[in-house]
Amino acid sequence: MNFPTQLAHLQDARPVKGSPVLPRIRLFGLGIVDAGTEAVIARLMLPGRRARVAFLNAHCGNVAAKDAGYRDALVTADMILPDGIGVELAARMQEKRFTENLNGTDFCPRLLAAAARRGLSVFLLGGQPGVAEGAALRMQRDIPGLKIAGTRDGYDGMKDEAAAIAQINASRADILLVALGVPFQDTWLARNAARLSPRLSMGVGALFDFLAGRVQRAPALVRKAKAEWVWRLAMEPRRMARRYLIGNVEFLIRARRDARTQRPAGEAARRAFDLLIASVALVLLSPLLLVTALAIRLESGGPVLFRQTRIGRDGKPFTMLKFRSMYRDAEARRAALLQSSDREGICFKARNDPRITRVGRILRRLSIDELAQILNVLKGDMSIVGPRPALPEEVAAYPARALGRLAVRPGLTGLWQVSGRAEIGFDKMVDLDLAYVRSRSIFLDMMLLALTARAVVGGRGAY
Repeated sequence: MNFPTQLAHLQDARPVKGSPVLPRIRLFGLGIVDAGTEAVIARLMLPGRRARVAFLNAHCGNVAAKDAGYRDALVTADMILPDGIGVELAARMQEKRFTENLNGTDFCPRLLAAAARRGLSVFLLGGQPGVAEGAALRMQRDIPGLKIAGTRDGYDGMKDEAAAIAQINASRADILLVALGVPFQDTWLARNAARLSPRLSMGVGALFDFLAGRVQRAPALVRKAKAEWVWRLAMEPRRMARRYLIGNVEFLIRARRDARTQRPAGEAARRAFDLLIASVALVLLSPLLLVTALAIRLESGGPVLFRQTRIGRDGKPFTMLKFRSMYRDAEARRAALLQSSDREGICFKARNDPRITRVGRILRRLSIDELAQILNVLKGDMSIVGPRPALPEEVAAYPARALGRLAVRPGLTGLWQVSGRAEIGFDKMVDLDLAYVRSRSIFLDMMLLALTARAVVGGRGAY
């Protein structure tokens, strides 16, 4: 099975062996991994891969709805794993089902067993004094060959953040487990991601307390019935009553509301907006489009339109159109030019690309080459406003968090267009696109259309 076919059902499909991405189910605007334990571990253990992992349960969902910093930490995480019956019920409200419940208490030991087989080490940060050490001893007892690089508590040990980070980095740990509670553990990891050297980090909640024996975990039968929250409520009624008795109801109400927003009604209004703008643009710009087609044919002959496979909403491939701005053998020469890209990261772009024709440079400078995508908008493959449509090989190289770009149709223009286009590095482009996905509205699209005109006139990043 080729890559575009694998990716075509990104939101709902079961994991495919050898697939460059893991499927996601979107809940509350977040892409939650829909895969089994072994598939996720295999992805995280890929050589050279760096990842920040978070878990989402009902309590996390409630906190994220009220704490913008925590929500941003989840949005920018490389993976979010489903934890508990609440998230499963939220998926069922959208007529979807997760392959497996990947709660941290069960997932982490299996991840560490895989790490031990590869000779990787782990650092434990968090818990009351002595808890991380107790958890480390339990891990070493249960997982033969596991290397503990170090431990540090989450109380006095967190008073000096720089010292904590220095100890973690000096330990040369491959994996960092942080048990500081929600939301602090995930916001701390997100804030310090660039300063931490472990290639894999994740917030693990009460894991250390369970492993150290400080908190008793529910019996296996209770866990199998997916009623572990009932056990925790019984063990700590005063502390857990608000979280579970009221919080679970809040979460289910929020999940029902989220399911309703996924229905086609909102998309119908957006589709009507796209059709209106694209139809008017096609009529008003028709003289310019005809002149453009004539100029291309006169200079270099051959087809006026350039066709290329791009990846659209939910990973579905489509044929994107552009007015041809390059010589006809441009695709064959692309591989030799990859090293000269002016853009940081995955997406290729070269300021002095020798494949561009003289007419093509004018078309690109004024963004006229993109106008052929009006036809893609009319067809329904694209929207007027949205993320830049990506190539299949670019998506294959995406870090997990970048897959959030695929939650909406790609756009003829977008935040990347008005913020500098080719001058925007890949990581910044992803940040902009994820911000757009979270905040998209027709009013925002109208603002971005107005800003696009200014960006085209200014020509910043257009080449």
